Amino acid sequence: MCTATRGANKLGKKTERLGRNPPAPSASFTPVNAAPTLSPTALSPERARWLCTQVRRDILRMVTAVNSGHPGGSLGCVEYFVALFFEVLRHRPQQWHISGAGQDLFILSNGHISPVFYSVLARTGYFPVAELATFRKLDSRLQGHPATKEHLPGVHVATGSLGQGISVALGAAEGKRLAADPHLVYCLTGDGELNEGQPWEALQLAAHRRVDNLIVTVDWNRKQIDGDTRQVLDTGDLVAKFDAFGWATLHVPQRQANDYAAVRAALQRAGRMVGKGKPVAILLETVMGHGVDFMADNYQWHGKAPNAEQFDKAMAQLALEGAEDY
Repeated sequence: MCTATRGANKLGKKTERLGRNPPAPSASFTPVNAAPTLSPTALSPERARWLCTQVRRDILRMVTAVNSGHPGGSLGCVEYFVALFFEVLRHRPQQWHISGAGQDLFILSNGHISPVFYSVLARTGYFPVAELATFRKLDSRLQGHPATKEHLPGVHVATGSLGQGISVALGAAEGKRLAADPHLVYCLTGDGELNEGQPWEALQLAAHRRVDNLIVTVDWNRKQIDGDTRQVLDTGDLVAKFDAFGWATLHVPQRQANDYAAVRAALQRAGRMVGKGKPVAILLETVMGHGVDFMADNYQWHGKAPNAEQFDKAMAQLALEGAEDY
């Protein structure tokens, strides 16, 4: 099971411990999995491992085929995407609508990690897996950053202009509250995006307005395109900052943030914390490039595709019995 690091900021607030028994949801909140979902039962450990490896293979095939894309962050967030889309998100891919009405809604703020997003969308039934072969090609629906002009199912908003996703997710969550839609809004953002001012305005406003149907996860890998975030612009103790901004905060440390069971537990715990007057944040200390040893924890793989030799080496590390490569 996943346990969150327990920390306190200067105001004395403490982060939630994932092992603690949570209070019961409020009567007005629809619990996670109350609505029809793609996967009503949990994935077996074997199936989860298989899917995570398959998604990593998809990522490498996509970026290598066009010698373009962002493998590092994509590889680091695989467990998050698989757990969210296969087990947590209340969604019905065949009934998808851009408004997100009547379903949980996901917004990818750090849109450059589109390869992992596209792989999981395809493998949960939003569009054919074979379409992954069109990634970043002319006239493809799978642009380098998710876009809405191409009408790709699963993409609610064009993203990639960094620092804006939390604001969009906040607006979507407010919209669901106004519409009396009991579903949730999930957003993934990168820690490098927190160099911007706009995310902090949105975080402050969400807490002020008690937007408690919003779950924001930060991919806290401490890497961005030009180096270590602690050298480029240190964001400091994100747990203490989110606590101080009035969010209910979960922290999944690096030793657990690429462990499937731990990530799933954090998402499920976050789903039980909504509806209580605070937005929820998950600080997820992933490893950039996880799964490929020469890419792991190396910022130089933020936006660089492997060459043929590197591709073969990486795929050998991701050998998969019964692989269903497109």
